Parts: sequence; structure tokens; C-alpha cells
Amino acid sequence: MRKIWMTIVVAGAAVANAQAGSRLVVDKAWIRAAPSTAMMLAGYATLRNEGDAPVTLTGADCADFAAVSMHASVVENGVERMRALDRVDIAPGARVEFSPGGKHFMLMRPTHELKFGDKVKIHIATESGEGANAEFSVLDDAPAAH
Repeated sequence: MRKIWMTIVVAGAAVANAQAGSRLVVDKAWIRAAPSTAMMLAGYATLRNEGDAPVTLTGADCADFAAVSMHASVVENGVERMRALDRVDIAPGARVEFSPGGKHFMLMRPTHELKFGDKVKIHIATESGEGANAEFSVLDDAPAAH
């Protein structure tokens, strides 16, 4: 009986820990409007970890694009370049900005024309497997702060 009780206690602690873990929240998600011939677009958002465990972003996907990846703009020897990011870590209670000139989602080969005002659903993957789904609006510039 003691073994069964210990198994129940350990299992309960594991469930509580999983529930207390990370919680990825996506705010102000937008895609910069571009000409219909553009083969690459950029997506931006504020990503917050409202949990008490670290969140590690591992990528993203979207049915409206052939591929989605995370990139960062960096300046090397006076030249701005883009570097692919395999992961982005967000500490508990912290946030990471995906914004013009910095980290961003590279949205490659749109499957159809996207116009100003359109909405696109992007799934942001995390190492834990939880991830987050977000609706990105096609805009000319960043949305106004709330």
C-alpha cells in the first residue's frame, strides 16, 4: 500500500510541475505588408513567458507559407546580415521582442497573395511541445501599443 501511495504522490507532483511550467503568450503579432511578388516576408511579435519555467522557442510553421524560420539581424564589420536562430530562450516572467532590425520570423514563399488587413495563423513551436498559436495581421507598420 505504501508503494502505491508513493507512486500517486510522485505522479501528482509531476502533473503539478507540468502545469506550473511555462506559458508562452504572443502579443502585437504582425507581418509587414509587401508587394504581391515578394517571396519573403517578415513577422514580428512580442513573446512573453508567463510561467515559472523557461520557454525555448524552436521554430514556427504556417500553412500560408512554404517555410517559416527564426532569424536575427546582426551587424558584422559594418554590414547588416541575417542569421538563422535554432532556438530562442525566454526566462520566466521575461519577454522577447521580434521587431524590425532584430529578431523576426522569416516567412518564405507565400502560398497566396497577402494584402493589408489579412490575418495569418502561425504556430510557434517550443522545446516542451506546448507552443502557441498566434494570429498575425498584415500591416504597413507595427500595431499601436495598448
